[in-house]
Amino acid sequence: MTPPDLAAIREAAARIAPHVHRTPVLTCRTFDERFGAHLFFKCENLQRVGAFKFRGAANAVFSLSDAEAARGVATHSSGNHAQALALAARLRGIPAHIVMPDNSPTVKVEAVRGYGGRIVFCEPTQAARERTLAGVVGETGACFVHPYDDPRVIAGQASCTLELLEQAGPLDAILVPIGGGGLASGTLLACGFTSPATSVYAVEPKGADDAFRSVRDGSIRPSTDPRTIADGLRTSLGALTFPIVKALVRKIVTVEEESILSAMRLVWERMKLVIEPSAAVPLAALLEGTVAVQGKRVGIILSGGNVDLGSLPWSR
Repeated sequence: MTPPDLAAIREAAARIAPHVHRTPVLTCRTFDERFGAHLFFKCENLQRVGAFKFRGAANAVFSLSDAEAARGVATHSSGNHAQALALAARLRGIPAHIVMPDNSPTVKVEAVRGYGGRIVFCEPTQAARERTLAGVVGETGACFVHPYDDPRVIAGQASCTLELLEQAGPLDAILVPIGGGGLASGTLLACGFTSPATSVYAVEPKGADDAFRSVRDGSIRPSTDPRTIADGLRTSLGALTFPIVKALVRKIVTVEEESILSAMRLVWERMKLVIEPSAAVPLAALLEGTVAVQGKRVGIILSGGNVDLGSLPWSR
């Protein structure tokens, strides 16, 4: 696999344009005054399925040939990618087979079903996920769409940054959350091709710091027991995303759990936006002062807004 080039990214943006939301970029005077910077928040929490993941899933699904699409698509995911792929498949009128751990939250299971996905449950281990997926693909012939380690997915995620740069104008820096690295890779490539003066900082929880360790050591160091409330960032970099991140990222920043919760609550209170913990991670870096932004124009990608309103972290 090779990373998408600028032509592939622009083609992805055009391909998915009829299906995705061009999400707004918002500002907040409170945050600008607090950090002495001009912050531009790209609101992917308002994207379809409530997360940026729909961009990559839509590009993967709509780039399939008719013959490939007729066999359907398949993936393993307990998060936003599962919902994104199910919806993209429904829009194209093809089956989506989603392997989910049998301990997945009911709200996520019902969301996938609501988008028309066919769920196959498995034991909650990576080995069980991969084994069950192989069985599904073998039985159905469906095309596997990886949650992040797929050039089509990365190209779709890159469209988010193309929009941000068009909407906000020139930026000195962009802060993006990093888990498996699909969104971060798309951000890095989009900036590298169209705005090389923009520095990209990838931010992750200290309790799931595989990207920091991998870039530091020069090889993939997967998280074996990630512990963070930011459940969307518990995955590790892949064979495709790691070299992109290693080559292009300005810095990997890690943040504490307390800062993630504080950032999430601040966005809810000050911007009146529902975001999930993973989306709060970039702002947490500013709260901790680990990225110098004073006097700069800074983009922040709010990656998603899927939360269980019955168990908000500050109400426990």
